[in-house]
Amino acid sequence: MKEFIKYVLATVVGLFLFGVIIVAIGAMSVVGMVSASQATKNVEENSVLVIDLSGMMIERSDGSIITDLMGSGAGTEGLQETLKAVKKAKSNKDIKGIYIEAGAFSTDFASAQELRETLADFKKSGKWIVAYADSYTQGAYYLASVANKVYINPSGMLDWHGLGASPIFVKDLLAKFGVQIQVIKVGKYKSATEMFTEDRMSDFNRQQTQAYIDGIWANMCKGVSESRKVSTAQLNQYADSLVTFSDAKDLVKKKLVDGLLYTDQVKKEVKKLLKLEDDETINQISVADMQHVKEKTTDGEEIAVYYAYGDIVDTPIEGGLFNSNHMIVGSEVCKDLEGLMNDDDVKAVVLRINSGGGSAYASEQMWHQISLLKQKKPVVVSMGGMAASGGYYMSCNANWIVAEPTTLTGSIGIFGMIPDHSQLLTQKLGIKFDEIKTNKNATMGTPARPMSAEELSYLTQYIGRGYNLFRQRVADGRKLTTAQVEAIAQGHVFLGQDALKIKLVDELGGLEKAIAKAAKLAKLDEYYTSDYPGKSDFLDQLMAATEKDNYLDEQLRLGLGEFYEPFLLLKSMNQQNMMQARLPFFLNIK
Repeated sequence: MKEFIKYVLATVVGLFLFGVIIVAIGAMSVVGMVSASQATKNVEENSVLVIDLSGMMIERSDGSIITDLMGSGAGTEGLQETLKAVKKAKSNKDIKGIYIEAGAFSTDFASAQELRETLADFKKSGKWIVAYADSYTQGAYYLASVANKVYINPSGMLDWHGLGASPIFVKDLLAKFGVQIQVIKVGKYKSATEMFTEDRMSDFNRQQTQAYIDGIWANMCKGVSESRKVSTAQLNQYADSLVTFSDAKDLVKKKLVDGLLYTDQVKKEVKKLLKLEDDETINQISVADMQHVKEKTTDGEEIAVYYAYGDIVDTPIEGGLFNSNHMIVGSEVCKDLEGLMNDDDVKAVVLRINSGGGSAYASEQMWHQISLLKQKKPVVVSMGGMAASGGYYMSCNANWIVAEPTTLTGSIGIFGMIPDHSQLLTQKLGIKFDEIKTNKNATMGTPARPMSAEELSYLTQYIGRGYNLFRQRVADGRKLTTAQVEAIAQGHVFLGQDALKIKLVDELGGLEKAIAKAAKLAKLDEYYTSDYPGKSDFLDQLMAATEKDNYLDEQLRLGLGEFYEPFLLLKSMNQQNMMQARLPFFLNIK
């Protein structure tokens, strides 16, 4: 028996050691593949940069290990990686042009505008851009229209219909479950709470939404008009008549595209531009590849570009709506900015902000840290798709603010939302509560009942103080009086081009303009940029890549469709700060 146990244990130990060795070899293989994929790449002569406009383009790629291993294209890359790839391609003598292949693509309008401007700048080098799609979404066409030649499949569709917003209102749906939302807000334009408390848009919200979608659409039409030599009036007529459903041949007549081609025929057109024979292969390089193409060596001082995008939260929120979305975690950002403040090698900081806001408390903490940073070195803000409410709060004290014409900004206002589940618990589920207390308001926040008028009055004062502080921060940072800020506050959302007129921003443009301004403020003749915060290390990425979504959560997503996120917002609401400075949760612009 002893011998049997000895052999069994020896076998178990042997299998365990074998497993450890296999895991170690696998890990080393993965590390080797990642290292190989990240090695400096050489661009072959007569190459083409391929930009895949498909999927959702986020602000910045998190540097997924899976992306590196698969060598995926721009559809999985962030805006910043794509911008850098285009700029490198402009100065690389071996890259002759850009081929854009469009698909089901989406991003915010300011990001699309910045990418389009960068593509237009690429053409100034004398290089060409060719765009092709089986079908163009409206946003993809806006970008592709900058190309020298725009082609579409003979059976393809070009979506061009204008912009519309369709906010969702869930008050009555929540009432069926015995749930209502108690709201305290400051700002007649502060509309984030309407989806939970109203049946339709307020007049003030309708007014501001109409203004900014009109402004965004005007910018889109202007860009397409200049590139395609079609008047904006004609473009609006095409949208009104739903050119989307026109025969593809009519798209050529209307000058929206240059020709109807199949994929193999587009390749022949690209080969002609490269002066290649039909049997020769096109040297393609992706946006992901371009990240590993060596840039020209730049001497000088360091300017830090710090990326802050997503919902502003006090601490990371686990699960639900926010699990897969990027977040601006106040405490982490403050720690990072303190590090940049104390880094003598960093001479200036550019904050790249793309956020509709969130926790007012976290926004105030970051405002304070930026104030300290500003005392030691210049701070310039580059606004992306939005830097509104809490996103504007953390921006307002910078030395200089740069925004795109279509950036959503402003929204100086604050609200608080308190879910009341008492009817669900007491009437729907039959739960009974009793109460005993030492002081009048000792049970404030109990799930047994909604808040009393007196309790709400205390919260109203608290929210009001938060609004007054926000307003004062803007007044101090922008060198305005509180009366001047109040006239443009009240939660009012503005486009960047309108925010410039009322002194909420200083200049229109993208990240490059912000970097140039930071260099000027720091009195730097030669400089280079470094991106912060650093991307996740190998182990963190590997662990994240192997995580599986909860099966029940996936079924809920499939069942609820577009209503999934509002419900998951309620699920995570208890993890958020009660006092919020943010845009509407879901703008739902299409």
